[in-house]
Amino acid sequence: MEIRRATSVAELVAAEHLFDHAVRPEWARRFLDSPGHHLFLAHEDGGPVGFVSGVETVHPDKGAEMFLYELAVAGPFRRRGTGRALVLALAALARERGCYGMWVGVDTGNDVALAAYRSAGGEDDGTCTVVTWDFT
Repeated sequence: MEIRRATSVAELVAAEHLFDHAVRPEWARRFLDSPGHHLFLAHEDGGPVGFVSGVETVHPDKGAEMFLYELAVAGPFRRRGTGRALVLALAALARERGCYGMWVGVDTGNDVALAAYRSAGGEDDGTCTVVTWDFT
């Protein structure tokens, strides 16, 4: 398995099967061009098999932290360390960029994601409720 940072729209389009929806080139370009936005791809068997995306957030009294936005691994490659490797790559980048921590919201019952995050050193602090606004 090889983990590398995505740098082109073509790479994201080639990994489209890993995303929830079709990759829109204009959104992909905007993501890649936005400072503090990061996406790593896991490659195996000649193609992308997983990704992790993260966004640095900065606050005046806290500094920078990494928000792990999304993790996806193709079914046949789950429970083989791919998710863990992707999370560790993002965590290493966060440390390199001076982030004081990293966090992720996880859907209730998503045991596969929780296992990947825990295996990469993450801890569930049991204190988070997610509140959302839908603007669609």
